[in-house]
Amino acid sequence: MSAPDGSPVGAERSIGQLFASATTELSALVHDEIALAKAQLKQDVKKGATSGGAFSVAAMVLLFSLPMLNFALAYGIRTWSGWNLAVCFLLSFAANVLVAGVLALIGVVFAKKAQKSKGPQKVAASMKETAGVLQKAKPHPRPATPALEDRTPEAIEAVARSSS
Repeated sequence: MSAPDGSPVGAERSIGQLFASATTELSALVHDEIALAKAQLKQDVKKGATSGGAFSVAAMVLLFSLPMLNFALAYGIRTWSGWNLAVCFLLSFAANVLVAGVLALIGVVFAKKAQKSKGPQKVAASMKETAGVLQKAKPHPRPATPALEDRTPEAIEAVARSSS
């Protein structure tokens, strides 16, 4: 059995060899993680596309079935009221116009709210403000450390004892 760099396991390796081996393994790990992320992203995109397609087909079927609903509503009004069939179809049309109007009104209200909020503009302004603050920022001045010659012999001896 041998290590990834070809040297036998258990043999003493230099720090350079260990570092090279660790770098190679870390690079391989990062590449494998990226490949895994790409594979997972592909699966998610496929699932999303399938879901979007299914919702599109469902919306199309619903759209094509609306005329049947209108016919059923018109014939239902005729059955319950006994009115002329043309009047029943006009009432069915009026019901559709009323529903469309309510939905359009809801859309207008939400559009006005979205226009007032200016969410993306607020985020962009905040980012510009943060960038401006960071550009003006200056590092804190560091206190000057006394040179080694300026230190007392006791302090030098204490440091020497603590490092040994």
